[in-house]
Order: sequence, then C-alpha cells, then structure tokens
Amino acid sequence: MKFKADYALVVTGILMFAARSLPAQTVATSSPTPGSASATAASADKVTPSPVNRVHNHTYLIGDDDQLEINVWKEPELSKTIPVRSDGRISLPLLGELQAAGKTPVQLEDDITSKLRNFITEPAVTVMVVKINSLKFNVMGEVVKPGSFSLITTTTVMDAIATAGGFRNFAKKKSIYVLHENADGTESRTSFNYSDFVKGKSPRQIVRLQPGDTVVVP
Repeated sequence: MKFKADYALVVTGILMFAARSLPAQTVATSSPTPGSASATAASADKVTPSPVNRVHNHTYLIGDDDQLEINVWKEPELSKTIPVRSDGRISLPLLGELQAAGKTPVQLEDDITSKLRNFITEPAVTVMVVKINSLKFNVMGEVVKPGSFSLITTTTVMDAIATAGGFRNFAKKKSIYVLHENADGTESRTSFNYSDFVKGKSPRQIVRLQPGDTVVVP
C-alpha cells in the first residue's frame, strides 16, 4: 500500500510540473503580439523597401536619360541596367536598337518580348525605371548656377533657387516668375515675390514646379 501511495505522489508531482510548464511553452511558441518588439522585427524582415524612383507600371512614360533595369529570366547576358540615350533609344544584344522614350515600361516589355521570340522560347521580360532623369526643371537668370535639374521630389520655387546656388548680387527678388507650358501648347506665367515671401507677407505663395517648368530670376 505504501508503494502505491508513493507512486501516486510521484505521478501527481509530474502532472503538476507539466501544468506549470505548459503556459511558458505556449508563450514561447506563439506568434509575437502586435506592437511588440518581436512583432516589429518580424514585420521589418518581411517588408521590402521600395527604392525611390523605381517605376514599373502602365502610365509612366520613359524619357531620355532615364535608367532602365531590364531582366530576361534565365538570360543573364541579356539582363542589364542601361540608360536611355538622348535620341530616346536603347541597344540590346540580339535585338539591336529599340525605341524606349515615349513608351511605358510595360509597352517596352512587350516590344522586347516580341522580338526575343525569334531567339528564345517563351521569353519572360521585366522592365523597370530605376532612376528618373527625364523629369526636369530649369532655373535661368541671376542665380549662381543656372541650368537644368532633375525633378525627383516635390519642388517649390524656393527649392529651385536653393538648388541653383542662390541669388547673384543684382537679382530682382520681387520679380521672379515661373513659366509653364500647358497641354494645349500655350504658356502660362506665375509670379513669385521672394522678398515678400521671406518676410511672411505672402505665406501662402508657394509655387510647386511641374516637369518642364522654368524659374526665371531677372
């Protein structure tokens, strides 16, 4: 009888130990709770950052000087990163010269795929714009570095002037204007009084530039 009693005590002890251990095991194997450090790290591991200016869609039109990443599946010699030349064309092995400017990445994919069928069975092509250089604005007149600059982020007249190195000594800061070509071919002109703006007299006078705009500093 004593042996049975001791055996029962041992079994009871084992069951109690297992019961105490179970919650710890459950916590260790469960998914991280939202907002926890573990959940944040897990999410960070799953998120692939999107590079600025990485474009692959049906709307963006490729332009001169844009940099393209062309991938042909299982064909490393045909996969490369190349710039669009000033004539709007690119050159690829097997295919020679291709028109790229004025087309979307998807349209260029279709062109390359169609031509590669003469050499490769069922080619799989991906075209992405990895650097946008064709969207530009101009700054002219009494600035330190007049010229053409890439419009890759939201840019105001103030940003444009800073990018061009600031004013020269005789700049007419009250008579700055922005020239914009409209869709119908006409040109519009927007005035910008720098002197009033920096004094807070015209705090809402923020002119955001569009591709092709020219900032003129008399």
